[in-house]
Amino acid sequence: MKHMTWSSFGLMLIATIVVVSPIAVMAQSPTPLAATPSEAAMRDGQHDFDFSIGTWKTHITRLQKPLSGSTTWIKMEGTKTERKIWNGRAHLEEIEADGPTGHMEGLTLFLYNPQAHQWSQTFASSRDGALGTPLIGAFKNGRGEFFGQDTFNDKGILVRAIWSDITQDSHKFEQAFSNDGGKTWETNFIALLTREKNDHDSGVAR
Repeated sequence: MKHMTWSSFGLMLIATIVVVSPIAVMAQSPTPLAATPSEAAMRDGQHDFDFSIGTWKTHITRLQKPLSGSTTWIKMEGTKTERKIWNGRAHLEEIEADGPTGHMEGLTLFLYNPQAHQWSQTFASSRDGALGTPLIGAFKNGRGEFFGQDTFNDKGILVRAIWSDITQDSHKFEQAFSNDGGKTWETNFIALLTREKNDHDSGVAR
């Protein structure tokens, strides 16, 4: 068998490249990604906090010294009022409660982000008059979960808030801290809320 000349080999190589190149390009082309849900198709949660509109009795149990190993809980009784702003895309909650440690006054600002389809909740106490670090989250299957970062006793922690057991005339709020990056959580604040009997400002259809 005769040896192939360099010129013949070059012609064959060029022909091979011409034939194979389109196949290689097709093989390397990324597979089209499945279409992601459009903003219009995503769940609109701007009325998720409407259940909380009105006047409520609040029964608060809070841990006296969080993240210290303490098991001493303090009970407080009070009132919560909440009204909606911007047609429900924002809410303002005001709380007053009394217990063995004295009188507590606070407010929480809730804001809905229509682009992210998430809520933020930010608490402020009358003691310092400053808004705290916001928690960000959303509702799913009637349960709201919110998370954020904060500082407690000069150490960075994670904060979790949960809204649950929601009915027309009652709901539950819990707050928990984590100092190990979310591996474990210690609940330090529980509020059981029941609607005032003479309250007719419910945001939930009767």
